[in-house]
Amino acid sequence: MELIIALVTLILLEVVLGIDNIIFISIVTDRLPAHQQKKGRRLGLLLAMLMRLLLLTIISFILKLEGNLFTILSNNISGKDLILIAGGIFLLYKSASEIYHKMEGEDGDTSKNIKVTTFGSAIGQILILDLVFSVDSIITAVGMVDELWIMYTAVVVSVGVMLFASEPISKFVNNHPAFKMLALSFLLLIGVSLIAEGLEVHIPKGYIYFSMAFALLVDVFQMKMNKRKSAPVKTHEHYLPGQEDKNIDI
Repeated sequence: MELIIALVTLILLEVVLGIDNIIFISIVTDRLPAHQQKKGRRLGLLLAMLMRLLLLTIISFILKLEGNLFTILSNNISGKDLILIAGGIFLLYKSASEIYHKMEGEDGDTSKNIKVTTFGSAIGQILILDLVFSVDSIITAVGMVDELWIMYTAVVVSVGVMLFASEPISKFVNNHPAFKMLALSFLLLIGVSLIAEGLEVHIPKGYIYFSMAFALLVDVFQMKMNKRKSAPVKTHEHYLPGQEDKNIDI
């Protein structure tokens, strides 16, 4: 039962955290000729999935490095521990900076720099950004579950969901920004657990699942009970569909 909960939770988290990736792919492909846009979007998401699976394979191999490299405060640090600690610090930085950006950042701060001249250049940009987006996704998977097959399944299913339901998912998250903030808060929790595990302090995964499930349940209840009349808070996003630089070559 715990494995099923872990799989479902990870899929939901991967989907919500993948919204920025979907929007970026949409912006890039919208600047292609009409007959290439659909192909570009699908290829972009498939590349995102392959990138995640490749990184999962590499990281799962590195996590087998159990030999001690050095000792800090009586704690033996192995290659695996270094990856876990570095991954935890990265998640703490990424989630904290994203929360700050979405609440106080600049709208579309990087969408102005997107330049698309050919189908190949579009796919090249998508591939590079997929690598950036994949890092936190993979570290999150490693922090949540120990079984590699759950990580692979969650990645494939989440990309499949985004492939066929990206528009309604994006609309839902934009209409309910609290879910995006909640997902980023989960990353803070996972980052702390990764650092603790790297320092040989084991936090049972069940505690993490319960915390996430409880917070998500409270958010869902609030959404259902509070039929608001005012519009939700508009968060600042890195990529805004429709925002273009007049100097961009298409």
